[in-house]
Amino acid sequence: MKKIEIDDELYQYIASNTQSIGESASQILRRLLNLSVDSSASSAPMSSSEPATQPEQSEQQPVVEEPAQTNENVFNILNKEELAMQKGVVGRFLFILCALHRTHKKSFHKVLDIKGRDRIYFAKSKEALLESGSSMNPKNILDSEYWVMTNSNTTRKKMMLHEVALSLGYTEAQAETIRDYL
Repeated sequence: MKKIEIDDELYQYIASNTQSIGESASQILRRLLNLSVDSSASSAPMSSSEPATQPEQSEQQPVVEEPAQTNENVFNILNKEELAMQKGVVGRFLFILCALHRTHKKSFHKVLDIKGRDRIYFAKSKEALLESGSSMNPKNILDSEYWVMTNSNTTRKKMMLHEVALSLGYTEAQAETIRDYL
């Protein structure tokens, strides 16, 4: 097995096309390129510790797969190993929101209704968040047009995840589980 260095953007693209925990980069690329399956490709899972450089203040791309059916839920695609590798609370927060977006693309717009007393939490642009209050620290939810305020404490972020899960149709118990991933 040969090792190669790839930039972060390529790594994120490969990681975003993972379909199962432990799937190697070779397996992902073979599938994407419609090449035959190589039995040796399964022996080396893809590792996020191998990118050549890390972009400043950037979160790792979540490894989640596209749901095959509309009745899929985030528990079927959320990679807990990758979640644990995220940098801090903000990284895990964005990772979970990205997984929820990938699972519920058609209904994710409902997050725009989740607001605080004085400011909005979600928007379709960085500017909209910045206009709604000071110290918002808006971050893009990867692979989406949505932005989220990240300058809040962990308790507020957990509440936001809980509200997002409920608005996307999860039960109270499931919403609590999603919240507790943070």
